[in-house]
Amino acid sequence: MTTALVTGANQGIGLATVRALVRAGIDTWLAARDPDAGASAVSALAREGLTARYVRLDVTDPASIDAAVTTVGALDILINNAGISDRTDGAPSTIEVDVLRRIFEVNLFGVHAVTRAFLPLLRRSAAGRIVNVSSSLGSQHWSAGGRGPAIVAYRSSKTALNTYTIELARELAGTRVKVNCVAPGFTPTNLNTHLIPPAGAKLQTPDEGAVAPVKYALIGPDGPTGGFFDANGPMPW
Repeated sequence: MTTALVTGANQGIGLATVRALVRAGIDTWLAARDPDAGASAVSALAREGLTARYVRLDVTDPASIDAAVTTVGALDILINNAGISDRTDGAPSTIEVDVLRRIFEVNLFGVHAVTRAFLPLLRRSAAGRIVNVSSSLGSQHWSAGGRGPAIVAYRSSKTALNTYTIELARELAGTRVKVNCVAPGFTPTNLNTHLIPPAGAKLQTPDEGAVAPVKYALIGPDGPTGGFFDANGPMPW
């Protein structure tokens, strides 16, 4: 049976991603840093008739990452969904350095820490898949065009994540592991309800936001690697 793990999965798009994977017949680990929140999310899925397993994982805590690798044991799909924003994020001239550090710690360094730890398991998979949940706000094409809010820490962390995805895919070229980043779309969640979407952007449900992560988690052997996509196809870098 195919096994997946989704980080930051106790709410929002992460929880919706777990729900969709379980419905697709995937044995899915719901990873979250808070045990109570994780258990509550698993219970909520159980009330829907869906079975997921909880594993504690704080992407900024190496000990919890190592413990999660031991607990999971085998893995085919890793979805790096955990991410943060900050209400004090803003224009480059106004943002404090600590805000940049805090956001990058989760949105980039946390992704690397988790991916590096689980990569040996994914290499042993018959069809390893890594999906990094990015954002359309990480698109330099969008930024250069003046589209979206001026939140330099969040936007640059996602741009960096996109570059990380490209480099990881280059390293893994020729293996059975495929790596892509996805933009879920503007979804009202605890992460981003304070952000102002670009004019004309479609706001969607978490289940709709989970479409792209799940789609690229389940690609076949002829699927892409090293790309940036939303639910409709390629995104501009």
